[in-house]
Amino acid sequence: MPTAISIVFVGITIFLSHYFAALFRRTKIPDVLWLFTIGLLLGPIFGIVRPETFGAVGPVFTTITLVFILFESGIEQRLEVLIKALSGTAKITTYNFIGTCLVAGGIVYFYTDLGVLRSLMLGSIVGGTSSAVITTLSKAFPMTERTRTILVLESAFSDVYTLAIPLTLLSAYKIGRFDVAYVTGQMIAAFILAAMLGIAGAFLWSILLKRMRTLQNTVFTTPAFVFIIYGIVELLNYSGPIAALTFGITLGNIDVLGPPIMRNLLSRRPIALNDNERAFFSEAVFLLRTFFFVYIGISVHLEDWWMMVLGVIITGALFLARIPIVRISVPRDTPLRDAAFMATMIPKGLGAAVLASLPAQQGVEGGEIIQSIVFSIILSTTLLSTVLTFLVDKTWLANFYEWIFKITGLGRRNDENTEGEPPAPAPHMPGDDDEPDVPEAR
Repeated sequence: MPTAISIVFVGITIFLSHYFAALFRRTKIPDVLWLFTIGLLLGPIFGIVRPETFGAVGPVFTTITLVFILFESGIEQRLEVLIKALSGTAKITTYNFIGTCLVAGGIVYFYTDLGVLRSLMLGSIVGGTSSAVITTLSKAFPMTERTRTILVLESAFSDVYTLAIPLTLLSAYKIGRFDVAYVTGQMIAAFILAAMLGIAGAFLWSILLKRMRTLQNTVFTTPAFVFIIYGIVELLNYSGPIAALTFGITLGNIDVLGPPIMRNLLSRRPIALNDNERAFFSEAVFLLRTFFFVYIGISVHLEDWWMMVLGVIITGALFLARIPIVRISVPRDTPLRDAAFMATMIPKGLGAAVLASLPAQQGVEGGEIIQSIVFSIILSTTLLSTVLTFLVDKTWLANFYEWIFKITGLGRRNDENTEGEPPAPAPHMPGDDDEPDVPEAR
């Protein structure tokens, strides 16, 4: 694609993304769906653009988008809400990963000749959820803050599983030996050490931030510091997404988490984004996520139709399995509508796409099959998640999910709020005609 045409396309896409955001407010059809469709048309359907066109820039762009989204999501989390959500997060992350491995791996084992180890490898690759898609969808629909926090944390914490286990299974396949103790140790180390580095980075930056704000043109210094923390953690082979998220959470709760020894260095008030920073980050995230979802659509492979069909079959089974997983994972007082939303949000992201490429790159027999099926699952789960969340919000489908959860003894209706925690309204999005609602600084 010529450079001039590419620039025109970028401009048109930005205008379209604002139009899609306005369309969402009127129709509740997620803008993610339209952006994803644009990517499909440009990439696998008409072949105008291919992922290889972007070279090394594509993965870098997706990583920057992920860091931005996780940081912004983390800094908005308050500690009391986070503590309430941790129990449900640990359960749903673990149960969803195990359930996905067994369901996806079992179907692949039955329909292909990949064998047990490679089938479980595929299941573990798609065992998590996409942080970028989950964060976007959870903010777009009305649910309680605790539920939104559980979904965001699940998408981040699942990286511990989806990074450690597929790579370990890949190594086990190549050497012919599987070490359970080694896998467990790797996951614990990846989570704890990444979180500690994110927290330490937040304390350091909270000391420097007051001085940085006395300089001019420093609005981008905070995400720049997050990029540094993310990169260092990844170089140490730990989880960068966990570090970025804990950095944001710590920075947003520095008034509570700051140790007494640092009282003379840290502000006694929470470190919050000021109005200019908040407006900048809002526009930056909006712009990045726009091209992120277009890039996901471009990256999908549609060459092998049987593999695509198998991916769709697995996707349907995963959404069915998600219902009992949500039921046994979330707190019993979770609103029924919130549980319905949680049951429809299991999109897979580019992290799964990257991991799916490794078996083929390292010469594993059947690696191309693994890659094709995973790409199909990414496409199917992203499309179905956006469609189902829309249907739950606007149609009778919510009653169906609520009925299932109600007869199994879960929770309450959203209007029966015993915690005094109203469902959070959908946030202001760029392109609104009214003035943006800027939250008060904490």
